[in-house]
Amino acid sequence: MNIDEQLEQIIEQTIQGVVTTIPTHLEEIEQNKETLKVNDPKEFVYGLIMGMGLGMASALMTTITNQIPTIEEQIKVRDMIYKKIPLIREQIYK
Repeated sequence: MNIDEQLEQIIEQTIQGVVTTIPTHLEEIEQNKETLKVNDPKEFVYGLIMGMGLGMASALMTTITNQIPTIEEQIKVRDMIYKKIPLIREQIYK
């Protein structure tokens, strides 16, 4: 399996994992709305999920390659995750 295939597989697993946390995040925001003062909980969770996906994928890529991803590699990771946006939004807004 080449690095792109590994990366694609890791991103798929990462997104599937973070998507499962959506209900918990929405519940936590509701329970802490006075402290968090979030105007749109679903958009907040969308940003949180995207950040988690990008961060985890970049960290995993660093682990696989044993070096900090180049700008080109970061763009590749970003593009792979951006392809998952419809799935993420579907899970948040269902």
